[in-house]
Amino acid sequence: MFDVGFSELIVIALVALIVIGPERLPRVARTLGALLGRAQRYVNDVKADIQREVDLDELKSIRSTFEDAAKSVEQSVNQVGQELQAEGEALNQSISTDLEAKPDPAAAEAGAADESHAPPAQLDLALETKPAQDAATAPKA
Repeated sequence: MFDVGFSELIVIALVALIVIGPERLPRVARTLGALLGRAQRYVNDVKADIQREVDLDELKSIRSTFEDAAKSVEQSVNQVGQELQAEGEALNQSISTDLEAKPDPAAAEAGAADESHAPPAQLDLALETKPAQDAATAPKA
């Protein structure tokens, strides 16, 4: 801050000793030291407050970035889920039209006397993860 060497400090001390006098010099030095200490603490507090504000702004920007990324991921997951649901409904529709077009021969014999037709069963296309069974471990009917 100030470029004051040891020789300049000695000159300032001698001038202060002559101007202030030897009786009041220790009291003035203590008061001056206390004032300089307060000034240093105040400057350090201001620096710390500024640093906290800068850090807080950085954290807010990082937080908003993560929130934007999370929203993007959530939207893409919802979009994929909707596409899967639409495909499942299309498969159910095609299966139901195939079942209506090709009646079951056993049901045709039994249902010849019965005029009411029950709606075909819909497939439940739930997303489940089950381990695939080998042909050797599959139960035999």
